[in-house]
Amino acid sequence: MMGSLTLGPDRSGRVVAIVDGHIAATPAPGAAVIACADGTIEAGAVCAHTHLYSGLAALGMPSPRPAPTTFVEILERVWWRLDRALDADSLAAAARLSVAEALLAGTTTLIDHHESPALIEGSLAVLAGACDDLGVRALLCYGATERNGGRDEARRGLAECARVPTSPLIRPLVGLHASFTVSDETIREAGDRARDLGTVLHVHLAEAQADVADAEARGYAGPLARLVACDAVVPGSIFAHGVHLTAADVDEIDARGCWLVQNPRSNEGNGVGYPAMLARSDRVALGTDGWPADMAVEAQALARLAAAHGDAHAGGRLAAGAALVAERFGVVATGLAPGALGDVVVRDGGAIRQVVVGGRWVVRDGRLVGADLDDIRRTAERESRRLWARMAAL
Repeated sequence: MMGSLTLGPDRSGRVVAIVDGHIAATPAPGAAVIACADGTIEAGAVCAHTHLYSGLAALGMPSPRPAPTTFVEILERVWWRLDRALDADSLAAAARLSVAEALLAGTTTLIDHHESPALIEGSLAVLAGACDDLGVRALLCYGATERNGGRDEARRGLAECARVPTSPLIRPLVGLHASFTVSDETIREAGDRARDLGTVLHVHLAEAQADVADAEARGYAGPLARLVACDAVVPGSIFAHGVHLTAADVDEIDARGCWLVQNPRSNEGNGVGYPAMLARSDRVALGTDGWPADMAVEAQALARLAAAHGDAHAGGRLAAGAALVAERFGVVATGLAPGALGDVVVRDGGAIRQVVVGGRWVVRDGRLVGADLDDIRRTAERESRRLWARMAAL
């Protein structure tokens, strides 16, 4: 039966049945069995905010010259140059490497935020193809912006969000890069597009002080107030970072049924601060903002930074991510309860040995089932060199 497997018993005697892609109370007759007597069955992890397009960055991306000294300069000299240099081949290579590494780390869902100004139309099909092929669950959007081509660029980005090729594993979101790179008109259109598609907004919010200063210069109390005034805060929306939100902002996001995503390693690396106000909400998931989607490593970074900032309320981020994904896929249960998504991993001595997503076996005995990791890495190395050359020419 497609999408049906039985795992276990594991070392604790747990047996998990997956029937038609969801966890069930009883196994399907004749379903294949994954034996794991020496392992531990767990729910797959969720990376609630990432950038698959950055997957090649660790393969020798040249350092910017001169070195950036502010967050906006980091964007301008690194990430906005990288995204402008992407083509279909480099994007596919980046996505496949990111997805492969995520699955091998036990991450079964990726919530992505994408930009490639020279490749807007068709870019989300490239990402969806990589996700479907390797077998990861994903929420995809294009982060509309006006920073290169004005309102036309933003309209094209929003239109691309409507072209996400949905599947049992793929769902669309509507993206904005951040409010400081778009007009009020684009923000309003993003909210309208999300409602038309029956989905939600995914946007960087108050990641750095520059976002707050821009909103204030436009006459708003802050970036959240601007989104509210433009009627773009669709219930269930996903706000990444939130470093410079106020207590009142976080309370309003909670009241509107939206989600926040903390990205500890990225925030530390970019020097934007620690999002202390997020402790006020239980609807805060954990993301990587383009860093490798090993959520155990990200959780360790969160614990370290939370301790350093006296934040005793930073637990529960991984569980919140699972609840966010369950909401977007229209199921209630999370974890390993009947009705939950059939996204399960088997860990043995700390190592990920088996990964199942929607009832499909995608990592077997620590190796990808649908592709060869060495081939993926060779392609990524080749495309990275071409990408660095294009970046240098910009």
